[in-house]
Amino acid sequence: MSPTPQQLVEHALATSTADDCIAIVQASSSANLRWAINTLTTNGTMRGQSVTVISFVAQADGIATGSVSSNATTLEQVDAIVAAADAAAREADVAEDSAELVSGAADADWDLEPATTDIRVYDAFAPELGEAFGQASAADRILYGFVDHEVVTTYLGSTSGLRRRHAQPTGHYGCTGKTADLTNSAWVGGATRDFTEVDALALADEVARRLEWGRHRINLHAGHYDTILPPTAVADLMIYANWEMGARVAHEGQTVYSKRGGGTRVGEAIARPEVQFRSDPSYPGLGCLPFALAGTSSNVASVFDNGLALGPTSWIDDGRLEALHQTRHSAGLTGLGVTPAIDNLVLDISGAGGSLDDLVAGVERGLLVTCLWYIRQVDPQTLLLTGLTRDGVYLVEHGEVTGSVNNFRFNESPVDLLSRWSEASATVPTFSREWGDYFSRTAMPALRIPDFNMSSVSQAM
Repeated sequence: MSPTPQQLVEHALATSTADDCIAIVQASSSANLRWAINTLTTNGTMRGQSVTVISFVAQADGIATGSVSSNATTLEQVDAIVAAADAAAREADVAEDSAELVSGAADADWDLEPATTDIRVYDAFAPELGEAFGQASAADRILYGFVDHEVVTTYLGSTSGLRRRHAQPTGHYGCTGKTADLTNSAWVGGATRDFTEVDALALADEVARRLEWGRHRINLHAGHYDTILPPTAVADLMIYANWEMGARVAHEGQTVYSKRGGGTRVGEAIARPEVQFRSDPSYPGLGCLPFALAGTSSNVASVFDNGLALGPTSWIDDGRLEALHQTRHSAGLTGLGVTPAIDNLVLDISGAGGSLDDLVAGVERGLLVTCLWYIRQVDPQTLLLTGLTRDGVYLVEHGEVTGSVNNFRFNESPVDLLSRWSEASATVPTFSREWGDYFSRTAMPALRIPDFNMSSVSQAM
């Protein structure tokens, strides 16, 4: 019988010959479905387990660390990881982010087995999907898509006595629809924790609605357009704004969050006063890891902070920059509070309400852009991003969608957009098509941007 994750953690800690040690075991299981041309093509389940060992060795002038990760299920495999981590620590230079390891007691659920998923998570979704295939075929529509559900259970233990456990469910779904002549496409997707609320027929109906919008085609020139960004596209941009919130690089003058003359812009107004940009491990429906987890150190993470408790954090409050991603080490450099990055993100607009359709209804002439892709940074000092539109850009006239238009390349800064939006909807759980595989837990409003910069026409389909 294979040892449990807890036993692997304890074995690693007991086996290490370093002065201190942290062991992290992550047990995962996943299930997925894929379809194309109105037919289920593949389905599968996977299981895996990774072990990370971080060794700490005291030297005359500080502490050196070594970190090694590998798949492992046996004590012998863990022995090899521990030996490699110990050796790496003894050969390493002193770590600049040295700090006392986080201490504490065992979580109440430490002794529980890993949480799992399997193909039965789609018991309700799959039959509806089959019905959607039939409806699409009858209407000369073609559906392609993918759904995935994963549960990762993390066990973290340290020689300082810490024992932490967290089970994280993560799911997402996406469906692309095309007309039979392949000239018109639309995408709809979202995130979920367990697929109980995902309606395959409603998903297909929304794809059909957007394909119907696209039957009439209009070509437009590049320019600045009154543009509605749905929550999915807002997430595409705001995740990037969140990823660039490193406090150390801002303190060193490298980002949009840097203050001229030195330091950060924390305390400055950088958005309209209605803007609230925050993370919270216990946010309903977006719950995530409630403690810091790092296999290696970086500008925004420290192996010494492993196990540090995370709580609700406001990044922007009433339009003011309140915090940036901080380790204990970078907090000492910047003089700001310790505010590690958190694996979810919420944008709220105070006083906003209504839906995406309500925003569309208020547009005299403009664009509805359903999703963005191939997003890249152009200028870190302003966080200017460029990218392309994809699978549905629609013309709005007198409050109604009247047809589809060509794709564009855009140039915009998400931080700048937080000052320029003119209307917003209520915040809802959503999914970034561009970044959702890496960062899936977001809640965003739709935003109306009166002068969104479509810098050139794109030939992308």
